[in-house]
Amino acid sequence: MTPAARLTVVVAPDSFKGSLRAHEAAAAIEAGLRDAATAAGVDLEVRLRPVADGGEGSTDIVLAAGWSRRECRVSGPTGSRVLASFALSPDGIVPLTALVELAAASGLSLLPGGRPDARSASTRGTGELVAAALDNGIGRLVLCIGGSATTDGGTGMASSLGARFLDGRDKPLPPGGVALGQLSRVDVTGLDARLDSTEVVVACDVDNPLTGPTGAAHVYGPQKGADPRDVADLDAGLVRLAQVLRRDLGIDVEQVPGAGAAGGVGAGALAFLGARLTPGIDLLLDLVGFDAALDGADLVVTGEGSFDAQSLAGKAPVGVARRARTAGVPVVVLAGRLDLDESARARLPELGVVEARALLDLEPDPQRAQENAATLLRTLAARTLAGRLRSLPAPLQSFPASMKARSSA
Repeated sequence: MTPAARLTVVVAPDSFKGSLRAHEAAAAIEAGLRDAATAAGVDLEVRLRPVADGGEGSTDIVLAAGWSRRECRVSGPTGSRVLASFALSPDGIVPLTALVELAAASGLSLLPGGRPDARSASTRGTGELVAAALDNGIGRLVLCIGGSATTDGGTGMASSLGARFLDGRDKPLPPGGVALGQLSRVDVTGLDARLDSTEVVVACDVDNPLTGPTGAAHVYGPQKGADPRDVADLDAGLVRLAQVLRRDLGIDVEQVPGAGAAGGVGAGALAFLGARLTPGIDLLLDLVGFDAALDGADLVVTGEGSFDAQSLAGKAPVGVARRARTAGVPVVVLAGRLDLDESARARLPELGVVEARALLDLEPDPQRAQENAATLLRTLAARTLAGRLRSLPAPLQSFPASMKARSSA
């Protein structure tokens, strides 16, 4: 009897926002691949590695890779207490590493009643979460800063860790970014000493400066409910923060690329945590051992809700594709929708992407596609693999070598 062909596929999607979390998308893709493999008589190995680019959902990604969850109650963006969690790395990862997701404590999804508080929202809870992580004796902290409800320059976070932000009467400022317009002095003598012996890495995928027309307040403030007056006041507060940091600490973060991320948390992490900023997808791929998963793989399937020009600038699927291309493994992208012009499509082969398909190819109504995303994604994965199997030469046992040869051609 002829032995069954063998195929190893790495499944590494990001979330399909509004429809599927990354691990749910991975499960739907795996089911579709198994449907096609069973029909073709292929012995299939699937390696699940759902991914994130350092924003919301990053904690779930590392938990799926074997990290452990820790929970604690912290201040939400408007001060009410919320249950938040962070992740600790498993045995064997040295140094012991914690991943803290800003959105878990200071995210838009935590606003009471969904009502924004652009002027006063604070990152204080993120600092409390960092302190809880430090209590575990970590040697490295990974801070993922997407999805914030705040524009306070990370001052709330720093205040939870012992920094003080004082007005002209030497009184602590109230929370939020607007209050920073009254900042007179920064005192870091009480800053948590454990930060000195902890490597802090911030997952950051934007290059906005702290202030100005491309800064935190002007670009991201409106997404957090800020009207034009709020934006002006928030930007003025961040300008004042930058001035005082230069004078009191000798630190100039105002125009550093990424300083404006998450309402200026990028700047706060640089100034108060001694952090370095790094692309989120590369950081998360390293944390989940993605390169090891590529060993011996024949195909990678990745995807996200909308695969577009912004994706090509370095979002999760492109980060996955670049790693896979280096390893010589072809990549298929399955997305909710594809929004690529001809020049963008022409770039896909250089990224190692051999095929890109969308749920809207199956269901043209966007609302129905979103509501039935899991079923459609399973169907799309099955059809995609079945099509690739049919396109390969016989005997089917040569599939892995044939697939790689086609990718490198």
